[in-house]
Amino acid sequence: MDKLIELKDIQVRSNGKTILSIEHAIIPNQQIVACIGPNGAGKTTLLKLLSGLIKPDCGTITYLNGHEKTALVLHHTPMVRASCKTNLSMVKDVDSRITDADVDAVLAEIELSDHADRPATQLSAGERQKLCIGRAILQKPALVLLDEPTANLDPNSSAQVERLIQELKNRGAEVLFSSHQLAQVKRVAQYVIFMDEGEIKEIGPVDAFFSNPQTLAAQHYLNHELAIS
Repeated sequence: MDKLIELKDIQVRSNGKTILSIEHAIIPNQQIVACIGPNGAGKTTLLKLLSGLIKPDCGTITYLNGHEKTALVLHHTPMVRASCKTNLSMVKDVDSRITDADVDAVLAEIELSDHADRPATQLSAGERQKLCIGRAILQKPALVLLDEPTANLDPNSSAQVERLIQELKNRGAEVLFSSHQLAQVKRVAQYVIFMDEGEIKEIGPVDAFFSNPQTLAAQHYLNHELAIS
């Protein structure tokens, strides 16, 4: 397995409590990786850690080619009170190489050209999520991290977001997303990170994980989620 990121002796604490504890884990490259697990397992914290938004209290994170340029798309990303295009164009403030033509091209790719002048605050949940992913596309990151990218979206919007996730991969970005939707994980991802109680319990190919989970925690999680889905 070629590695994208290696984590060693990671500890993340908050208010005196350890919320992430990873002794050793390797996240593979050239794969779309899904991070799954029960609520409170540490999925969002892991994404924030890998993006550099938070720092570990101890331990090391090693990237394959040095420090990766990352883009983090959180589940609730606020919009400024401006047009859809203006919200997307804000990425130009951190990368002057991005042109208006680049913004227009991404608007077309995320199927929001017809809403370019519409206030972003009036967009639907699915449209806002596509706009957030459009920001990531413009940044041309090496690694894209998405936290529950299709939560609370209708099936059509979810399918559009899944298409954009695949497009990010086609453009050469590494993609890691968290999800509670196991059917989506099977459709979109090639690898799974299973987390529970702030720890990475398993990492492996999607098919192998779902057919033969190696830990009791993963077995219980799958049995519960599949029973209610």
